[in-house]
Amino acid sequence: MTRFVIPEGVSRRLAIALVHHPVLDKQGGIVTSALTNMDVHDLARSGTTYGCTDFFVVHPIDAQRTMVERILHHWTEGSSSKRIPDRKDALAIVRAVPRLEDAVAALAVNVKPLVWGTAARAKTAVVSFADARRILAADGPPVLLVFGTGWGLPPTMTSAADAVLEPIRGAGAWNHLSVRAACAISLDRLRGS
Repeated sequence: MTRFVIPEGVSRRLAIALVHHPVLDKQGGIVTSALTNMDVHDLARSGTTYGCTDFFVVHPIDAQRTMVERILHHWTEGSSSKRIPDRKDALAIVRAVPRLEDAVAALAVNVKPLVWGTAARAKTAVVSFADARRILAADGPPVLLVFGTGWGLPPTMTSAADAVLEPIRGAGAWNHLSVRAACAISLDRLRGS
């Protein structure tokens, strides 16, 4: 069951989406990536920690969305619900949807949400984390922060976004974080204390 609770002291609803199609492969081709239990579990925990109201797992394949439901059942009603009962709270924000448009529509309650893309190598104009943080602190429409699996979101998705967050840069030239790490870093920069 999804909950919609904006944390105290937060003005704007923030949700995250993890896209499995369309995403890029290493050669830049459009592919569909496979779901991982770790991504579902860890992005839900990060999202809940930073006050996200929703985490959309975007996958066009029915069997993969069914797997999301099985993962949720395991943590909310299965053996892990008894071992680690507080994980139910984090997983309560997860919803599996076939397309990113379905996530946008789910957030569009009386107003169209803003869609912010992410990219390790942004090729379009970007919004700094500092500016994005200021935007999130003000009243306004919900924001859907979109992450891609595989080698990231295709240019058609980032160019259609309302904004693209600046890439996360490490200490060196190598830049290929796991999506779990990228999500946690991004949420901390946007909503961390």
